[in-house]
Amino acid sequence: MTAKDRKTIAVFGASGHQGGGVVRALQGDSRFRVRALTRDPARHGDLAEEVVAADLNAPESLGQAFDGVHGVFLVTNFWEEGTDERAQAMAAVRAAREAGVQHFIWSTVPDVEAISGSKFHVPHFTLKAKIDQIVAEAGFAHHHFVVAPFFYQNLTGSMAPQMQQDGSLGWTLPIDPEVRAIHMGDIGELGIIVAGAFADPDRAANGSHLPLVGDFMSFSEIVATLGQLGHDLSFNQVPREVFATFFPGAGELAEMFGYFEAHTYLGSDMTDAIALANQVAGRAPTPFAEWARINFKPAAG
Repeated sequence: MTAKDRKTIAVFGASGHQGGGVVRALQGDSRFRVRALTRDPARHGDLAEEVVAADLNAPESLGQAFDGVHGVFLVTNFWEEGTDERAQAMAAVRAAREAGVQHFIWSTVPDVEAISGSKFHVPHFTLKAKIDQIVAEAGFAHHHFVVAPFFYQNLTGSMAPQMQQDGSLGWTLPIDPEVRAIHMGDIGELGIIVAGAFADPDRAANGSHLPLVGDFMSFSEIVATLGQLGHDLSFNQVPREVFATFFPGAGELAEMFGYFEAHTYLGSDMTDAIALANQVAGRAPTPFAEWARINFKPAAG
């Protein structure tokens, strides 16, 4: 394949967990040329072969960013202050259509409002899920949805075990630890599914949801798995209304864990979708125990 035959894929979030994994996976395939999109190319000049300025909050920047692009991977960050994910996605979809992009892949999550009949309110899930329809109706030749799981990385980052009142190191969360509810994965491996979909867009039907799931566990199983690796950790269940008072934003996380317990992370049996995602990726994702053996190193109590 000559250089001019390679398909250019534009990747949002290239300096983050998801986009970074997509860049690495695409770089491992000689059929693609990677164009990393960032608001600050000077700071991230080594992300990919091409690093181009693009800002989802400045739609006028997207036309040039998509020039000559075959495919786009889009992820947005709900937690970034001032983010309007719907407006950002609409800007990206519109610019991609105008630029003649053939394949659009959107990183989504389940629609908690729809799944729970509005019993649980988890905006950082539901607002992202509502964007699926915008992508589906845009008329791309190919479009797919990758479904990000509960990151393994959460357990060493934002949800790392903390010192408990009894002196142990562990978690205090509003979920029954015996309920198997958490679809989990190494978020860096989402890119393998994305690269597989770009490489063979017909392997999964247009509009397919392709979840990354390396394991499906309860918190008791998480604690037990880590215990087998030599980590002495505890778990304390608290009511959602109590957890909601712990810190700003805890209320939404309490709702999220309530949803997990009632419906699981994915919200339904997606065995077939998970199998299809693994086929598209050409491999099964890394199980939690294998990931944790290398990566789980909590601070000493």
